[in-house]
Amino acid sequence: MSSAVPILPVFAIQRHRLTTDGNGVTTLVGAYGCPLTCRYCINPHAWDPKTLEKCISLTPKELYERVKIDDLYFLATGGGVTFGGGEALLHSEFINAFRQICGPDWTLSVETSLNVPTRRLERVLDTVDDYIVDIKDLDPLIYESYTGMPIDRVLTNLEFLSDRLSASSESGRPNHVRIRVPLIPNYNIPEHLEKSVHKLRSMGFSDIETFSYIVR
Repeated sequence: MSSAVPILPVFAIQRHRLTTDGNGVTTLVGAYGCPLTCRYCINPHAWDPKTLEKCISLTPKELYERVKIDDLYFLATGGGVTFGGGEALLHSEFINAFRQICGPDWTLSVETSLNVPTRRLERVLDTVDDYIVDIKDLDPLIYESYTGMPIDRVLTNLEFLSDRLSASSESGRPNHVRIRVPLIPNYNIPEHLEKSVHKLRSMGFSDIETFSYIVR
């Protein structure tokens, strides 16, 4: 008996994006759902129940039909589809099913906080090429104050990624991890940011981007 076809609740599909969501030309797929309620969240609609009523529910095949128009751009630039949100890894089954349809040549990326059960991360190791990780801050008190959730899963998943991806990519795919560490007004200071970066480097991560949130 075949399993049910996964459905993705999509609140946005943005084409022709450059530099911000992975290499080359990318299409960003915004998926509903997030375990966090960050104070300065740029996509609060991703976890607002009212958004779900407005989402488009797509199967992997239906999403493919919508994004395949940019196939030539993807292939020419090394780009592809980036699953964001919200929390992309809440939809790991969908991402795996989408890879089966789009084939191996597009770069698939996920934007994630890593605050998900490790099984969801493990499921996509053979599917996802690039991870764009927004960790907020690695200090447990700062993290929970800002996101409303404990940091435990994040630390576990960072260790998991480090172990798996440092072993010559056991998954057989050229996995890559870019980690974003922000300076968050009223929550952390440069010293906290430096400690987070130092800890990430000690775990083996090298592509680390630091920046400051601009709060208006």
